[in-house]
Amino acid sequence: MYLLIDDADLTAIRRIYDCYPVDGVTTNPTILSRCGGSPYAVLKEIRAFIGASAQLHVQAVSRKAEDIALEARHIVNELGENTFVKVPAVPEGFKAMKQLKKDGLRFTATAVYTPMQAFLAAKCGASYAAPYINRIDNMGYNGIETARTIHDMFVNNQMDTMVLAASFKNSMQLLELCIHGIGAATAAPEVIEGLVKNEAITSAVDAFVSDFEQLAGDGADMRSCN
Repeated sequence: MYLLIDDADLTAIRRIYDCYPVDGVTTNPTILSRCGGSPYAVLKEIRAFIGASAQLHVQAVSRKAEDIALEARHIVNELGENTFVKVPAVPEGFKAMKQLKKDGLRFTATAVYTPMQAFLAAKCGASYAAPYINRIDNMGYNGIETARTIHDMFVNNQMDTMVLAASFKNSMQLLELCIHGIGAATAAPEVIEGLVKNEAITSAVDAFVSDFEQLAGDGADMRSCN
């Protein structure tokens, strides 16, 4: 499963990249609005940091299919070939997706709430379909089960599209989808950090260090105890 950071704050992105094996960054207009300034200035800083080979997902905001296609080409020209254009899974979005497929651009279907949205996006040639786990839960449905259903539908129909699960509220949701073997997930930095944020883990490590220092002296490690 690919693991991506759902944020545009370069400080947070650097912090996660420093410790964890992540595969790229996803953004959306709301995330970019929190950063302020020029969207492309922010996105180009992210691209420069994560490198050309990492995934970067950027959303087109035009309403009409023809404009979405033009916007998508501009996004890729500005940010590099390994940029996935996020396109809402709505009628004009599907129309745009078919054109993007013809143009050889990679795209991610976003604002996915139902399996059939994902199915239609896959038929259009989407690389990913992004169900919003927590938002689906908040509508009274089961976000985890929806993502699993979409994944199984792609596998059973031999589609090349993968699930890119998004909108997590906690690390347990991420764990459940990882166990199921979905293609990718994108999560906020605090959710990724929560994967190993556990008092029992911290306590165990502290106890090991304390015991060793009692044996070999304060501040000692395996380099200094010959």
